[in-house]
Amino acid sequence: MMAKIKLGILGGGEDSLIGILHRVAANMFDQFEIVGGIFDQHHDKSLKFGEKLKLDEKRIYKNLDELIAKENSLPEDQKMQVVSVLTPNFLHFPMAKQLLENGFNVICEKPLTTTYEEAKILNEIQQKKNTIFGVTYTYTGYPMIRQMKTMIANGEIGKVQKVDVQYYQGWINQLIHDKEKRSSTWRLDPEKSGISCCIGDIGTHAFNMAEYVTGMKVENILADLNYLYEDNPMDIDGTVLIRFTDKAKGVIRASQIATGEENSFSVQIYGDKGGLKWQQENPNYLYLMKEDQPLQVLKPGHGFLSEFSLEGTKLPPGHPEGIFDSMGNIYYGVAMAIKDQSKYDGAYPKLNDGLRGMSFIEKTVSSHKQGNVWINMKE
Repeated sequence: MMAKIKLGILGGGEDSLIGILHRVAANMFDQFEIVGGIFDQHHDKSLKFGEKLKLDEKRIYKNLDELIAKENSLPEDQKMQVVSVLTPNFLHFPMAKQLLENGFNVICEKPLTTTYEEAKILNEIQQKKNTIFGVTYTYTGYPMIRQMKTMIANGEIGKVQKVDVQYYQGWINQLIHDKEKRSSTWRLDPEKSGISCCIGDIGTHAFNMAEYVTGMKVENILADLNYLYEDNPMDIDGTVLIRFTDKAKGVIRASQIATGEENSFSVQIYGDKGGLKWQQENPNYLYLMKEDQPLQVLKPGHGFLSEFSLEGTKLPPGHPEGIFDSMGNIYYGVAMAIKDQSKYDGAYPKLNDGLRGMSFIEKTVSSHKQGNVWINMKE
Protein backbone atom coordinates (compact mmCIF):
# COMPACT_ATOMS: atom_id res chain seq x y z
CA MET A 1 0.00 0.00 0.00
CA MET A 2 1.40 3.39 -1.01
CA ALA A 3 2.06 5.91 1.76
CA LYS A 4 -0.34 8.82 2.05
CA ILE A 5 0.73 12.21 0.70
CA LYS A 6 1.78 14.47 3.56
CA LEU A 7 -0.23 17.70 3.51
CA GLY A 8 0.35 21.02 5.25
CA ILE A 9 -2.27 23.76 5.54
CA LEU A 10 -1.91 27.56 5.75
CA GLY A 11 -5.02 29.23 7.18
CA GLY A 12 -8.39 27.51 7.49
CA GLY A 13 -8.48 27.57 11.29
CA GLU A 14 -11.20 27.32 13.93
CA ASP A 15 -13.94 29.48 12.38
CA SER A 16 -13.15 28.89 8.71
CA LEU A 17 -15.81 27.30 6.49
CA ILE A 18 -13.30 26.82 3.71
CA GLY A 19 -10.92 25.11 6.15
CA ILE A 20 -13.49 22.43 7.00
CA LEU A 21 -14.18 21.91 3.29
CA HIS A 22 -10.49 21.37 2.49
CA ARG A 23 -9.84 19.06 5.45
CA VAL A 24 -12.81 16.84 4.64
CA ALA A 25 -11.83 16.82 0.95
CA ALA A 26 -8.24 15.87 1.77
CA ASN A 27 -9.38 12.87 3.80
CA MET A 28 -12.07 11.67 1.41
CA PHE A 29 -10.08 9.25 -0.77
CA ASP A 30 -7.46 8.29 1.85
CA GLN A 31 -4.76 9.87 -0.30
CA PHE A 32 -3.58 12.60 2.11
CA GLU A 33 -2.42 12.86 5.71
CA ILE A 34 -2.60 16.33 7.29
CA VAL A 35 0.65 16.66 9.26
CA GLY A 36 0.81 20.33 10.27
CA GLY A 37 0.80 23.93 9.13
CA ILE A 38 -0.13 27.43 10.27
CA PHE A 39 -3.84 27.62 10.98
CA ASP A 40 -4.04 31.15 12.41
CA GLN A 41 -1.91 34.30 12.42
CA HIS A 42 -1.82 34.00 16.23
CA HIS A 43 0.43 31.09 17.12
CA ASP A 44 -1.40 30.23 20.34
CA LYS A 45 -4.68 29.84 18.40
CA SER A 46 -2.89 27.83 15.75
CA LEU A 47 -1.45 25.50 18.39
CA LYS A 48 -4.84 25.05 20.02
CA PHE A 49 -6.44 24.18 16.70
CA GLY A 50 -3.60 21.78 15.84
CA GLU A 51 -4.20 20.05 19.17
CA LYS A 52 -7.87 19.70 18.25
CA LEU A 53 -6.82 17.98 15.02
CA LYS A 54 -4.44 15.75 17.06
CA LEU A 55 -1.36 16.98 15.22
CA ASP A 56 2.21 17.06 16.50
CA GLU A 57 2.67 20.55 17.98
CA LYS A 58 6.25 20.62 16.64
CA ARG A 59 4.74 20.88 13.17
CA ILE A 60 2.44 23.78 14.01
CA TYR A 61 4.73 26.59 12.91
CA LYS A 62 4.98 30.28 13.82
CA ASN A 63 5.53 31.46 10.27
CA LEU A 64 6.16 30.22 6.75
CA ASP A 65 9.95 30.63 6.97
CA GLU A 66 10.01 28.25 9.92
CA LEU A 67 7.69 25.78 8.19
CA ILE A 68 9.84 25.62 5.06
CA ALA A 69 13.14 25.37 6.93
CA LYS A 70 12.01 22.64 9.30
CA GLU A 71 10.06 20.62 6.77
CA ASN A 72 12.96 20.66 4.32
CA SER A 73 15.25 19.37 7.07
CA LEU A 74 13.14 16.22 7.46
CA PRO A 75 13.75 12.98 5.55
CA GLU A 76 11.95 12.88 2.20
CA ASP A 77 9.45 10.29 3.38
CA GLN A 78 8.38 12.48 6.32
CA LYS A 79 8.28 16.06 4.97
CA MET A 80 5.22 17.84 3.61
CA GLN A 81 4.82 17.11 -0.08
CA VAL A 82 2.05 19.61 -0.75
CA VAL A 83 0.74 22.69 1.08
CA SER A 84 -2.77 24.14 0.82
CA VAL A 85 -3.04 27.95 0.91
CA LEU A 86 -6.41 28.95 2.41
CA THR A 87 -5.58 32.48 3.54
CA PRO A 88 -7.14 35.81 2.43
CA ASN A 89 -6.40 36.75 -1.19
CA PHE A 90 -3.47 39.11 -0.59
CA LEU A 91 -1.43 36.31 1.03
CA HIS A 92 -1.87 33.80 -1.81
CA PHE A 93 0.96 35.15 -3.95
CA PRO A 94 3.76 35.57 -1.39
CA MET A 95 2.98 32.25 0.26
CA ALA A 96 2.60 30.26 -2.97
CA LYS A 97 5.73 31.88 -4.41
CA GLN A 98 7.85 30.96 -1.39
CA LEU A 99 6.50 27.42 -1.37
CA LEU A 100 7.18 26.92 -5.10
CA GLU A 101 10.68 28.33 -4.83
CA ASN A 102 11.41 25.78 -2.14
CA GLY A 103 10.11 22.82 -4.11
CA PHE A 104 6.69 22.25 -2.56
CA ASN A 105 3.60 21.23 -4.51
CA VAL A 106 0.74 23.68 -3.85
CA ILE A 107 -3.05 23.70 -3.67
CA CYS A 108 -4.37 27.28 -3.60
CA GLU A 109 -7.76 28.89 -3.11
CA LYS A 110 -8.99 31.26 -5.80
CA PRO A 111 -8.54 33.92 -6.94
CA LEU A 112 -4.97 32.74 -7.46
CA THR A 113 -3.43 36.13 -6.63
CA THR A 114 -4.48 39.79 -6.47
CA THR A 115 -2.93 40.72 -9.86
CA TYR A 116 -2.34 39.08 -13.22
CA GLU A 117 1.37 39.96 -13.04
CA GLU A 118 1.69 38.03 -9.78
CA ALA A 119 -0.06 35.05 -11.36
CA LYS A 120 2.40 35.12 -14.29
CA ILE A 121 5.32 35.03 -11.85
CA LEU A 122 3.88 31.96 -10.14
CA ASN A 123 3.36 30.31 -13.51
CA GLU A 124 6.99 30.88 -14.49
CA ILE A 125 8.33 29.50 -11.20
CA GLN A 126 6.05 26.47 -11.32
CA GLN A 127 7.18 25.61 -14.83
CA LYS A 128 10.86 25.87 -13.82
CA LYS A 129 10.37 23.78 -10.70
CA ASN A 130 8.04 21.28 -12.46
CA THR A 131 5.80 21.05 -9.41
CA ILE A 132 2.08 20.28 -9.15
CA PHE A 133 -0.15 23.31 -8.55
CA GLY A 134 -3.92 23.00 -8.09
CA VAL A 135 -6.35 25.92 -7.93
CA THR A 136 -9.62 25.10 -6.17
CA TYR A 137 -12.32 26.05 -8.62
CA THR A 138 -14.47 23.77 -6.52
CA TYR A 139 -17.41 23.20 -8.83
CA THR A 140 -15.32 21.49 -11.53
CA GLY A 141 -15.25 18.48 -9.20
CA TYR A 142 -18.98 17.75 -9.40
CA PRO A 143 -19.64 14.44 -11.20
CA MET A 144 -22.40 15.90 -13.39
CA ILE A 145 -20.21 18.83 -14.42
CA ARG A 146 -17.61 16.28 -15.48
CA GLN A 147 -20.36 14.43 -17.33
CA MET A 148 -21.30 17.71 -19.05
CA LYS A 149 -17.68 18.28 -20.07
CA THR A 150 -17.43 14.76 -21.50
CA MET A 151 -20.71 15.03 -23.43
CA ILE A 152 -19.73 18.35 -24.99
CA ALA A 153 -16.28 16.98 -25.95
CA ASN A 154 -17.99 13.96 -27.53
CA GLY A 155 -20.22 16.22 -29.63
CA GLU A 156 -23.49 15.12 -28.05
CA ILE A 157 -24.99 18.61 -28.26
CA GLY A 158 -23.20 19.50 -31.48
CA LYS A 159 -21.22 22.68 -32.04
CA VAL A 160 -21.48 25.02 -29.05
CA GLN A 161 -23.13 28.30 -30.02
CA LYS A 162 -24.43 29.86 -26.77
CA VAL A 163 -22.99 29.84 -23.22
CA ASP A 164 -24.89 31.28 -20.24
CA VAL A 165 -23.28 31.03 -16.78
CA GLN A 166 -24.88 32.75 -13.78
CA TYR A 167 -23.61 32.98 -10.21
CA TYR A 168 -25.92 34.90 -7.87
CA GLN A 169 -25.57 35.47 -4.12
CA GLY A 170 -27.16 38.04 -1.82
CA TRP A 171 -24.89 38.00 1.24
CA ILE A 172 -23.16 41.35 0.69
CA ASN A 173 -26.46 43.22 1.10
CA GLN A 174 -25.81 42.92 4.83
CA LEU A 175 -22.65 45.01 4.46
CA ILE A 176 -22.86 47.22 1.39
CA HIS A 177 -25.66 49.51 2.57
CA ASP A 178 -23.89 50.37 5.84
CA LYS A 179 -21.01 52.82 5.31
CA GLU A 180 -19.03 51.61 8.33
CA LYS A 181 -19.42 47.93 7.45
CA ARG A 182 -18.53 48.32 3.79
CA SER A 183 -15.44 50.29 4.78
CA SER A 184 -14.21 47.69 7.26
CA THR A 185 -14.68 44.29 5.57
CA TRP A 186 -11.60 42.80 3.88
CA ARG A 187 -13.71 41.65 0.94
CA LEU A 188 -14.21 45.30 -0.08
CA ASP A 189 -10.61 46.35 0.63
CA PRO A 190 -8.45 46.45 -2.55
CA GLU A 191 -5.31 46.05 -0.44
CA LYS A 192 -6.52 42.63 0.71
CA SER A 193 -8.81 41.44 -2.09
CA GLY A 194 -7.33 42.96 -5.24
CA ILE A 195 -9.20 45.16 -7.70
CA SER A 196 -12.46 43.18 -7.73
CA CYS A 197 -14.88 41.72 -5.20
CA CYS A 198 -17.74 40.05 -7.06
CA ILE A 199 -15.90 39.17 -10.28
CA GLY A 200 -12.79 38.19 -8.33
CA ASP A 201 -14.71 36.02 -5.88
CA ILE A 202 -17.49 34.32 -7.83
CA GLY A 203 -17.24 35.69 -11.38
CA THR A 204 -13.98 33.78 -11.81
CA HIS A 205 -15.82 30.55 -10.96
CA ALA A 206 -18.25 31.30 -13.78
CA PHE A 207 -15.45 32.19 -16.21
CA ASN A 208 -13.48 29.07 -15.35
CA MET A 209 -16.60 26.92 -15.69
CA ALA A 210 -17.41 28.34 -19.13
CA GLU A 211 -13.96 27.37 -20.40
CA TYR A 212 -13.84 24.07 -18.47
CA VAL A 213 -17.04 22.48 -19.73
CA THR A 214 -16.85 23.76 -23.32
CA GLY A 215 -13.13 23.18 -23.83
CA MET A 216 -13.01 26.57 -25.56
CA LYS A 217 -11.12 29.73 -24.64
CA VAL A 218 -12.72 33.14 -24.19
CA GLU A 219 -11.16 35.58 -26.64
CA ASN A 220 -13.02 38.88 -26.07
CA ILE A 221 -15.07 40.36 -23.24
CA LEU A 222 -17.27 43.40 -22.59
CA ALA A 223 -18.15 44.19 -18.98
CA ASP A 224 -20.65 46.34 -17.10
CA LEU A 225 -20.06 46.38 -13.33
CA ASN A 226 -22.03 47.81 -10.40
CA TYR A 227 -20.44 49.42 -7.33
CA LEU A 228 -23.64 50.98 -5.90
CA TYR A 229 -21.85 53.64 -3.79
CA GLU A 230 -19.25 56.25 -4.74
CA ASP A 231 -17.07 55.36 -1.75
CA ASN A 232 -17.10 51.63 -2.54
CA PRO A 233 -13.99 50.76 -4.62
CA MET A 234 -15.02 47.18 -5.37
CA ASP A 235 -17.64 45.75 -7.75
CA ILE A 236 -20.42 43.78 -6.10
CA ASP A 237 -22.39 42.91 -9.25
CA GLY A 238 -21.64 42.58 -12.95
CA THR A 239 -22.53 41.30 -16.39
CA VAL A 240 -19.86 40.24 -18.87
CA LEU A 241 -20.48 39.46 -22.54
CA ILE A 242 -18.03 36.87 -23.84
CA ARG A 243 -16.89 35.73 -27.28
CA PHE A 244 -14.97 32.49 -27.72
CA THR A 245 -12.14 31.79 -30.17
CA ASP A 246 -14.41 29.68 -32.40
CA LYS A 247 -17.17 32.32 -32.69
CA ALA A 248 -19.55 31.03 -30.03
CA LYS A 249 -20.93 33.77 -27.77
CA GLY A 250 -22.21 33.94 -24.25
CA VAL A 251 -22.75 35.85 -21.03
CA ILE A 252 -21.42 35.64 -17.48
CA ARG A 253 -23.71 37.11 -14.83
CA ALA A 254 -22.42 37.46 -11.27
CA SER A 255 -23.92 39.25 -8.29
CA GLN A 256 -23.54 39.46 -4.52
CA ILE A 257 -26.55 41.77 -4.17
CA ALA A 258 -29.12 39.36 -5.64
CA THR A 259 -31.39 39.66 -2.61
CA GLY A 260 -32.53 36.33 -1.22
CA GLU A 261 -30.16 34.22 -3.29
CA GLU A 262 -27.88 31.85 -1.38
CA ASN A 263 -25.43 30.19 -3.78
CA SER A 264 -27.25 30.10 -7.10
CA PHE A 265 -24.69 28.92 -9.65
CA SER A 266 -26.14 27.71 -12.95
CA VAL A 267 -24.47 26.57 -16.16
CA GLN A 268 -26.35 26.44 -19.48
CA ILE A 269 -24.61 25.37 -22.68
CA TYR A 270 -26.44 25.25 -26.01
CA GLY A 271 -25.18 23.53 -29.16
CA ASP A 272 -26.74 23.22 -32.59
CA LYS A 273 -28.04 19.71 -31.70
CA GLY A 274 -29.01 20.13 -28.06
CA GLY A 275 -28.49 21.88 -24.74
CA LEU A 276 -27.25 21.03 -21.24
CA LYS A 277 -28.29 22.70 -18.00
CA TRP A 278 -26.95 22.30 -14.42
CA GLN A 279 -27.59 24.12 -11.13
CA GLN A 280 -25.24 23.95 -8.14
CA GLU A 281 -28.02 23.99 -5.56
CA ASN A 282 -29.38 20.79 -7.16
CA PRO A 283 -26.09 19.32 -8.38
CA ASN A 284 -27.27 15.76 -9.01
CA TYR A 285 -29.42 16.75 -11.98
CA LEU A 286 -27.98 17.36 -15.45
CA TYR A 287 -30.66 18.26 -17.98
CA LEU A 288 -30.23 17.27 -21.62
CA MET A 289 -32.54 19.14 -24.00
CA LYS A 290 -33.12 18.30 -27.68
CA GLU A 291 -35.81 19.68 -29.95
CA ASP A 292 -36.99 16.29 -31.23
CA GLN A 293 -36.81 14.37 -27.95
CA PRO A 294 -38.32 14.54 -24.44
CA LEU A 295 -36.29 16.27 -21.75
CA GLN A 296 -33.71 13.88 -20.29
CA VAL A 297 -32.52 14.09 -16.67
CA LEU A 298 -29.13 12.50 -15.97
CA LYS A 299 -28.11 11.67 -12.39
CA PRO A 300 -24.79 10.45 -10.98
CA GLY A 301 -23.76 6.88 -10.28
CA HIS A 302 -25.29 5.08 -13.26
CA GLY A 303 -23.17 2.83 -15.43
CA PHE A 304 -24.15 4.56 -18.67
CA LEU A 305 -22.37 7.76 -17.60
CA SER A 306 -18.78 8.63 -18.50
CA GLU A 307 -15.85 6.99 -16.70
CA PHE A 308 -14.67 10.46 -15.64
CA SER A 309 -18.03 11.18 -13.99
CA LEU A 310 -18.17 7.77 -12.31
CA GLU A 311 -14.67 8.03 -10.85
CA GLY A 312 -15.82 11.13 -8.97
CA THR A 313 -18.99 9.44 -7.70
CA LYS A 314 -18.68 7.87 -4.26
CA LEU A 315 -22.26 6.81 -3.52
CA PRO A 316 -24.90 4.68 -5.30
CA PRO A 317 -27.56 6.38 -7.47
CA GLY A 318 -30.12 8.31 -5.44
CA HIS A 319 -27.68 9.30 -2.69
CA PRO A 320 -26.99 13.05 -2.99
CA GLU A 321 -23.41 14.25 -3.21
CA GLY A 322 -22.37 17.85 -2.67
CA ILE A 323 -19.64 20.43 -2.37
CA PHE A 324 -17.46 18.36 -0.02
CA ASP A 325 -17.43 15.61 -2.63
CA SER A 326 -16.64 18.11 -5.38
CA MET A 327 -13.65 19.49 -3.50
CA GLY A 328 -12.62 15.92 -2.62
CA ASN A 329 -12.49 15.05 -6.31
CA ILE A 330 -10.12 17.97 -6.90
CA TYR A 331 -7.84 16.83 -4.07
CA TYR A 332 -7.91 13.33 -5.55
CA GLY A 333 -6.91 14.75 -8.93
CA VAL A 334 -3.94 16.53 -7.33
CA ALA A 335 -2.96 13.33 -5.50
CA MET A 336 -2.97 11.35 -8.75
CA ALA A 337 -0.84 14.05 -10.41
CA ILE A 338 1.69 13.98 -7.55
CA LYS A 339 1.82 10.19 -7.86
CA ASP A 340 2.07 10.49 -11.67
CA GLN A 341 -1.09 8.43 -12.10
CA SER A 342 -3.41 11.09 -13.53
CA LYS A 343 -5.76 9.76 -16.22
CA TYR A 344 -8.04 12.68 -17.06
CA ASP A 345 -7.70 16.11 -18.56
CA GLY A 346 -9.49 18.40 -16.13
CA ALA A 347 -9.02 16.17 -13.07
CA TYR A 348 -8.06 19.30 -11.14
CA PRO A 349 -7.84 23.00 -12.09
CA LYS A 350 -4.21 23.93 -12.76
CA LEU A 351 -2.18 27.07 -12.20
CA ASN A 352 -2.86 28.19 -15.77
CA ASP A 353 -6.59 28.17 -14.98
CA GLY A 354 -5.88 30.52 -12.08
CA LEU A 355 -3.70 32.64 -14.39
CA ARG A 356 -6.54 33.00 -16.89
CA GLY A 357 -8.89 33.81 -14.02
CA MET A 358 -6.67 36.72 -12.96
CA SER A 359 -6.50 37.96 -16.55
CA PHE A 360 -10.31 37.80 -16.72
CA ILE A 361 -10.65 39.88 -13.53
CA GLU A 362 -8.33 42.62 -14.77
CA LYS A 363 -9.76 42.68 -18.30
CA THR A 364 -13.31 42.85 -16.90
CA VAL A 365 -12.54 45.82 -14.65
CA SER A 366 -10.64 47.51 -17.48
CA SER A 367 -13.54 47.00 -19.92
CA HIS A 368 -15.95 48.60 -17.46
CA LYS A 369 -13.70 51.55 -16.63
CA GLN A 370 -13.01 52.29 -20.30
CA GLY A 371 -16.73 52.77 -20.85
CA ASN A 372 -17.93 49.20 -21.40
CA VAL A 373 -15.79 48.36 -24.41
CA TRP A 374 -14.67 45.09 -25.96
CA ILE A 375 -11.23 43.92 -24.81
CA ASN A 376 -9.17 41.07 -26.19
CA MET A 377 -8.05 38.57 -23.54
CA LYS A 378 -4.62 38.30 -25.22
CA GLU A 379 -3.83 42.03 -24.95
